[in-house]
Amino acid sequence: MEHGSYQNPSASTFSITEEDHTLANSLRLVLNKDPRVSFCGYSIPHPSEARVNVRVQTTGDPAGEVLKDGCQNLINMCEHVRKTFDDAVDKFKNSKATDSMDDSQ
Repeated sequence: MEHGSYQNPSASTFSITEEDHTLANSLRLVLNKDPRVSFCGYSIPHPSEARVNVRVQTTGDPAGEVLKDGCQNLINMCEHVRKTFDDAVDKFKNSKATDSMDDSQ
């Protein structure tokens, strides 16, 4: 849900349900690295509520578009980390299999 001014689409607050610090802080970090963002922060209205409010202020671009781009960048980063981790695990398992074959000879 977006809370913002229709006169100024470059500043909005987005309420994201069923989320917590994990997503909000990661998204805040990614958005603050975007040169189009002049401010990004988040708050959790109440600890017992699974909801975060993310405030995005841009240098002119619509905040909703910048938020979507930030989400996509975060997804891409997570996919890269997952692939790098999986590749490292495979490499480790293959090296252990090679080592055990060498030991048995």
